[in-house]
Amino acid sequence: MKWYAISGSWRQTNDKVKTDVINIVKDIITQGNGIITGGALGVDYIATQTIIEFGDPKTQLKLYLPIKLDSFCKHYRKRADEGVITQEQADLITFQLEKIAKVAPNSIFDEWSFINANVESYYARNTKIIEDCDELYAFQVNNSEGTQDAINKAKEMNKKIYLKKYNI
Repeated sequence: MKWYAISGSWRQTNDKVKTDVINIVKDIITQGNGIITGGALGVDYIATQTIIEFGDPKTQLKLYLPIKLDSFCKHYRKRADEGVITQEQADLITFQLEKIAKVAPNSIFDEWSFINANVESYYARNTKIIEDCDELYAFQVNNSEGTQDAINKAKEMNKKIYLKKYNI
């Protein structure tokens, strides 16, 4: 079994990005492989939802969160209160994460030393994702910095990279 990292923008996606992510994740899981992603909105959310609908989260999903699950869900609620994301986005992502915690608790990896969701914890999470994957699929929207971080780390670790770039 191969593990494919899925990295991409959380701020913006469109129907093209969504279709590309769904098709690639479906192809990966149909071949009996798995995905590792970061539990964020956008590309991570789409990839995880595809596993829920068409795969087996218990055997084909690894969610690497930057902080503990309960703290991460609180972080999303706070970001909605601040107007950074919508309440609907906070509801969707927390529902998805909590669902994975119930049906496939061993798929969630959140045992890091970080307490706050910030650039440092997100980039440390990216490092772990790239270390543990065999190959990377990057869906980079508007040259997003977080996705570029994953790409750079994959290059440094000599991982095969499949890059799709979008301008929205």
